[in-house]
Amino acid sequence: MNPTRLIAIVLIVAGALGLAYGGFSYTKDTTVVKVGPLEISAKEKETVNIPLWMGIGAIAVGGLLLVLSAKK
Repeated sequence: MNPTRLIAIVLIVAGALGLAYGGFSYTKDTTVVKVGPLEISAKEKETVNIPLWMGIGAIAVGGLLLVLSAKK
């Protein structure tokens, strides 16, 4: 399998996952106060939304790459 086909498949899968889930979240530790040896930290939940156009675009570009790599 050539690299172009592999990239195309990864783009199609990533686009489909982006459309299915719409985003992802992660937890980030931040230091709120640090006084000498004492440190107070907080966990913040961050959410990243994946736009609809980005998922559709990834699928379209992946499909185009897949078709173009098959014609070579």
